Amino acid sequence: MTRIIADISVSLDGFVTGPDPGPDNGLGTGGEALHRWAFSDDPDDLRILREGTARSGAVVLGRHLFDVVDGPKGWDDTVGYGAGEVGRPAFVVVTSSLPDSVRTADLDWTFVTTGLPDAVAAARERAEAASSDRGEDLDVVLMGGGATVASALGAGLVDVLALHLAPVVLGAGTPLFTGGGPRALVRRSVVPTSTATHLTYDVVR
Repeated sequence: MTRIIADISVSLDGFVTGPDPGPDNGLGTGGEALHRWAFSDDPDDLRILREGTARSGAVVLGRHLFDVVDGPKGWDDTVGYGAGEVGRPAFVVVTSSLPDSVRTADLDWTFVTTGLPDAVAAARERAEAASSDRGEDLDVVLMGGGATVASALGAGLVDVLALHLAPVVLGAGTPLFTGGGPRALVRRSVVPTSTATHLTYDVVR
């Protein structure tokens, strides 16, 4: 069964970027500490990264994050979602307007201008098709940014919340949670490593 998994790295004080993020400084000042686990040699960090990318049938991201990863300092053959791992999944961008051009045109991009629920639905279709092709269950991953993940949680679109809690206090930046109604969670797993504490929760509907 295809699940919708919100998967994001976050600081101890709840930020998913440092201060002053932008296309040329995607993670903000000091924000690179959030993703140190993804470049770690720790066996548990490596396992979590590989298992997550291997089960990704489609990935949803917001327009601001797309502008970062598609920018001149963004993804390339060695850095990006699933780089060095399994074949990269389809990517679905929720946006109010289409980009003028796409630098990373070798990736499978779909742009949805009718809102987050439609973007998640489109990603689910892509993931289910990939599941059928590969003969195994694949998931939809909401990789961010923070506003996209928070909006999906608030709209009841998320089945699983995976947080990679980095041992850093950023003091400012892009917050993950900015209000909204309560959301009950059931803890599935906790995996501590030297670079992060990996927390996985089922989202109670």
